[in-house]
Amino acid sequence: MTQDPPIGGHCEDQFSGVRETFVENFRGRDEVGAAVAVSLAGKPVIDLWGGFADQARTRPWAEDTLVCMMSVAKAVTATCAAMAVGRGLLDWDQPVARYWPEFAAAGKADIPVRWLLDHRAGLPAITQAMPPGAAYDWEAMTTALAAEAPQWPPGTKRAYHSVTLGYLVGELIRRTTGKSVGKFLDEELCGPAGIEYWIGLPASQHHRCAEFFGETSGTLFDQSKTGSLMVQAMAQVPSTDFNTERFRAAEIPSINGIGTARGVARLFDGLAAGGVLDGNRFVDAEALSQATTEQWHDSEDLLGHTRRMALGFALALPGHMAMGPNLRSFGHTGAGGAIGFADPDSGLGFAYAPNHMYSGAGISPRLNALVDALYAAL
Repeated sequence: MTQDPPIGGHCEDQFSGVRETFVENFRGRDEVGAAVAVSLAGKPVIDLWGGFADQARTRPWAEDTLVCMMSVAKAVTATCAAMAVGRGLLDWDQPVARYWPEFAAAGKADIPVRWLLDHRAGLPAITQAMPPGAAYDWEAMTTALAAEAPQWPPGTKRAYHSVTLGYLVGELIRRTTGKSVGKFLDEELCGPAGIEYWIGLPASQHHRCAEFFGETSGTLFDQSKTGSLMVQAMAQVPSTDFNTERFRAAEIPSINGIGTARGVARLFDGLAAGGVLDGNRFVDAEALSQATTEQWHDSEDLLGHTRRMALGFALALPGHMAMGPNLRSFGHTGAGGAIGFADPDSGLGFAYAPNHMYSGAGISPRLNALVDALYAAL
């Protein structure tokens, strides 16, 4: 009989079913290492971690283990954008070119800020050849995007901007706040709130990282369909880079946020409370309300997924997005099964952060089981 992996942390008795499900993920759902956390009305009620931080299963997952949560970063970047809107620095309905004049090239002068965030800008990929390592050169990526012509008339199609969203929105944040996304996030939100989550991991924290691994076939990182829009969209970020210091240290605000599940749950708990952490407002309530208002509900053309999309945030959609039954929930999944979301109706923030990617179709069964167990306990 296989021995259960080491499990650490705490879980209040009301949510014992979540702990049991977390253990079952290791026993029967191919979990290797992971953490799950829930913050309810400002109180951490679940903070569990277990398994191993490496593929070889030699390094136990520790209380302070960090892991890349992939596209959960999109919701964090969207939070930064909403903070800029709330400060009057950015407007959803103004042309991007108002803040970034070079962006007006190639027929993009009238694209509004909101279309960058809700994947309707027609810029899901950079079509020009880029040198190896371009993803780590902010100026090279943003210059290429400023010159890029939309692949279809902006606003007419929805296609997941899997990598480009981070550079597009990040450049707006840089131009309006004077800080990169990573610096803004660290200085204006996570640092002051004591949240361990970074876009651009400091060198001093790299030793805490879990390996991120798994079968890429069937995932966003599948390179087998040569010439497809998905392959084109991911061209600058090879999956072989994920465990390198270069990737961890870079700011790729759409995919490489790294932190702890407890930190992400705490951040989303603050978002569930309307933008308040420990009694301190970090995002304007009206700007957050606008950012989490549905922009469209349909399938998108990069992955073919059905989504309810707000401004950088995905919205709850039972059967397609594991955020529980409340349709006001918002957040973002990350490739391989990670998620961070806020549920304003239940007053909670939830985060799940695995290191072994789920590569099957649809929602990760590990994630689905944890969310189901959580809501069964409420």
